[in-house]
Amino acid sequence: MVTPQNIPTPVYLVYEDRLRRNLELISRVSRDSGARIIMAFKANALWRTFPIIREYVSDFTASSLNELQLGNTTLGGQAHVYCPAYTDQTIGRFLHGASHITFNSLHQFERFGNMALAAGVSPGLRVNPQCSVIDTDIYNPALPGSRFGVVADVIGRRLPSGVEGLHFHALCESTSFDLQRVLEAFESQFGHLLTQVKWVNMGGGHLMTREGYDTDHLVRLLRDFRSRYPWLEVILEPGSAFTWRTGDLIASVVDVVENQGIRTAIIDASFACHMPDCLEMPYKPTISESVEPA
Repeated sequence: MVTPQNIPTPVYLVYEDRLRRNLELISRVSRDSGARIIMAFKANALWRTFPIIREYVSDFTASSLNELQLGNTTLGGQAHVYCPAYTDQTIGRFLHGASHITFNSLHQFERFGNMALAAGVSPGLRVNPQCSVIDTDIYNPALPGSRFGVVADVIGRRLPSGVEGLHFHALCESTSFDLQRVLEAFESQFGHLLTQVKWVNMGGGHLMTREGYDTDHLVRLLRDFRSRYPWLEVILEPGSAFTWRTGDLIASVVDVVENQGIRTAIIDASFACHMPDCLEMPYKPTISESVEPA
């Protein structure tokens, strides 16, 4: 029998019951709100979980060619693509595997939008509602001078012909009340454009599977938005919510080093290889079988 105590380390261990619990909650929110919820690979590219995820959600969002190939071959649903900039060398490969593609600037849409339409891929434009609800600047796409998305003043009263959707992303492990603030800013700045498009993608960062998240409020918020714009398909693309608290990184202590009175446990895992977000964000992993220093 394989147990966490005798599995060779380092290893990621995912608990199926926890994963299914998250997937069932996400499916319920999608069903009750009428919004399409798709999976972002940023928080989970562990393809061995995909047969289970595919039972609930097969649509996904990709921000690289590798992610797009992974989704096309393992999930097989709609492929929503966003990249800050496409090139002559990459655009064809993105369009070949995508169902929807979001452009980060008017210039990018002018350059490649007609190619998307000709390929039968629905083109959208990322907009920036300039509403900051994220405390950590490095993960805040709505800071002044942000490179992400087009601000309202640049667009004006009408979208370029051929734009079929608007995409905004301003959340990170956020609440439904954060989304409410961003939605108010989005509608205030871009609401006059919504009669010109078919879909709105509200990006990621909706951590609806975290304990204490008010999913009922999220459902009401999305249903109210859809009642105001009934012709729009509403899309959410959370990442962390899919696999939040569903597994462990199992590591072994392979040595203990003591210098100047400080004892350091050396493990067979690292931030750089196994927990890269801990290098960028103020995350502090919860370590079992340990205690905080007195």
